[in-house]
Amino acid sequence: MKQIITQFFAALSLTISAVAFSQVTVKDPWVRTTVPQQKATGAFMQLTATQDVKIISASSPAAKNVEIHTMEMDKDVMKMRQIMSLDLPAGKTIELKPGSYHVMLLGLTAQVKEGDLIPLTLVVEDKDKKTQTIEVKALGKAINTSAHKM
Repeated sequence: MKQIITQFFAALSLTISAVAFSQVTVKDPWVRTTVPQQKATGAFMQLTATQDVKIISASSPAAKNVEIHTMEMDKDVMKMRQIMSLDLPAGKTIELKPGSYHVMLLGLTAQVKEGDLIPLTLVVEDKDKKTQTIEVKALGKAINTSAHKM
């Protein structure tokens, strides 16, 4: 019995440390709706971490590939490119929004319609290389929806 109690508290402490290491808060997650046959869209949200972490990957059953992207001006041309990680500095809200950082869903398995809940998994890593997954349900919002209207 003592061994079972010891194992229980050991498992509980691992669970608490896993939750405590990043404490990333996700606010207002949404995915831009698509038209039939469209195979890509973006997901947007605000992320705040209690300690320095970074997003190192993302996935979703709604898309074959999910990438973290940024958009930047390059000689009067807006260019989108994949980034390998996105820093989330402690206490600072990082906004994923159209025309900036975002999660790109590529190879969509179905059209994203208004009101759909699209599951996303974000993987964050702390300075000690410990990882944690964050499950997000992003709401499908109409193409003309801007982050400021929410």
